[in-house]
Amino acid sequence: MNWNAQIKNYQSYLKIERGLSKNTIDNYSFDIERLCLFLEQNAIEVSPIKISEETIQQFIYSVSKEVNPHSQARIISGLKSFFSYLIFEDYRQDNPMELIETPKTGRKLPDTLSVEEIDALIAAIDLSSNEGERNRAMLETLYGCGLRVSELVSLKISDLFFDEGFIKITGKGSKQRFVPVSELTQKYIVLYQNYKRTDLNIKKGQEDTLFLNRRGSQLTRAMIFTIIKDLAAKIELKKSISPHTFRHSFATHLLENGADLRSIQLMLGHESITTTEIYVHLDRRFLTEVMNAFHPRK
Repeated sequence: MNWNAQIKNYQSYLKIERGLSKNTIDNYSFDIERLCLFLEQNAIEVSPIKISEETIQQFIYSVSKEVNPHSQARIISGLKSFFSYLIFEDYRQDNPMELIETPKTGRKLPDTLSVEEIDALIAAIDLSSNEGERNRAMLETLYGCGLRVSELVSLKISDLFFDEGFIKITGKGSKQRFVPVSELTQKYIVLYQNYKRTDLNIKKGQEDTLFLNRRGSQLTRAMIFTIIKDLAAKIELKKSISPHTFRHSFATHLLENGADLRSIQLMLGHESITTTEIYVHLDRRFLTEVMNAFHPRK
């Protein structure tokens, strides 16, 4: 059986059996197609059923010269999944990836913003513009509740439970959680709702969407990214930031002010506390303060 046929079968398996998104399936497929290109360029004629560990090692070695360890690890993971599928379908008896080691990548600490930098970004919003109140409410919500950008743009008016002090978030895998919302954030949301959102010609089906563009439709994630990039340029911020930087900063500032990881994990909506540990960024100054405050032999 040739590679193209097996890749198509594998894509169907990922979609139907595992329920993966199109983007994820495309990423898995790209790793296999890259292996196919290597085989073609090196005139190696071998099927996915017969390819050996030695041939794949040659491919991994060639890839290691072109990509960083993170990308290399992703490619290896993708190929392991593909050959595991072939074993599952009884096309192969062994996995040629079994003894191939994934490179150590370490954990990259995410960029964060200081409270002063976040204040400066929000203060740079032109409140006289039609979108000013909306943008302020969005950034306050993004940072104040530690949301993913996809969670921000899909936030509904019916998700706001201000009397109880919470908003309901629908996160990855349609899993829902309740996140505390401060009075300050509530104030800016209400200002936007009552004085700016009411002026829009809201498209049918978008009546419950909280943050809307000027045409009355849901904002895109790319638009949030652009808003933040423009504000960073306006205040001449040298850091490379994105909407996710606000989420990192939310977790970092909570931790630095005494919040425990378990609480942060629940607010961020992480299944594993290990993921939360990656999101929070501890600088050496904070670690020194913790040592001085709590070590018994300080």
